[in-house]
Amino acid sequence: MGVRDEKCYTCGRANPGLWGFGPMLRQLGVDLGFVPLVVGASAAMYVLTLVASGRQVTMMGDFFSILSPSHQALMRFGMSGGVPVFGLGAWWTVLSATWLHANLLHILFNMMWVRDLGPATASVIGPARTIVIYTVAGATGFLASSIVALIGLPIPYLQGAGYTVGASASIFGLLGALMHYGRKSGSSLIHAEAKRYAVILFVFGLLMPRVDNFAHAGGFVGGYAASVVFNPLTRERGDHLVMALGCLVASALAIVASVLRLTTF
Repeated sequence: MGVRDEKCYTCGRANPGLWGFGPMLRQLGVDLGFVPLVVGASAAMYVLTLVASGRQVTMMGDFFSILSPSHQALMRFGMSGGVPVFGLGAWWTVLSATWLHANLLHILFNMMWVRDLGPATASVIGPARTIVIYTVAGATGFLASSIVALIGLPIPYLQGAGYTVGASASIFGLLGALMHYGRKSGSSLIHAEAKRYAVILFVFGLLMPRVDNFAHAGGFVGGYAASVVFNPLTRERGDHLVMALGCLVASALAIVASVLRLTTF
């Protein structure tokens, strides 16, 4: 078949040649570059927050504070949480905060999970839908955390967050999507592995300080719900790619809006 054929005559997949760009895109791997995109963008944002912090960077401290950007730098680039979202009206930070990290250990662990879960999610759900799920899960996670912080719960480790950043809400979204795929497809292996990882990380979050557990829970629910909407047993379509690009553009615009609006806070 030709690279510009509208569908595969064998399996029925729409635009199997990706309008002629298929061979080039597949050189990026089975995830079509999802992992390099997330890791590269997150690393770039981490470096930018360190540079913007200047002398306020925490070079050394406790184990969880090595190379920490300043609070002002994280706010400048779109830190989320109850205070930015509801106190300052910066609702768009639920999109930008996924790409920011609080210290070196934070970004290293999160990117390790992206590297482990990203290819698996892209291979069974599709790379474009994986990007959408990653973005939606981050937004739902930070929104949940911000709402709980606004309400205020007198429960240790379950209070939401006044300020929060990190890719972990999106990572839990990937786990939620994999759990739904395993259940929908009947793959007990995928369902069991995703469930095991989710339980381990939830328990780890309850035991560790400074972990935004409501962002994790909200991200998991958001990823599961997004997978339900997409029905991962169907083939990816061209409009899924458009949605993925829209999510990336919206995230970039959220960061730009933060730089323009939150610089003085």
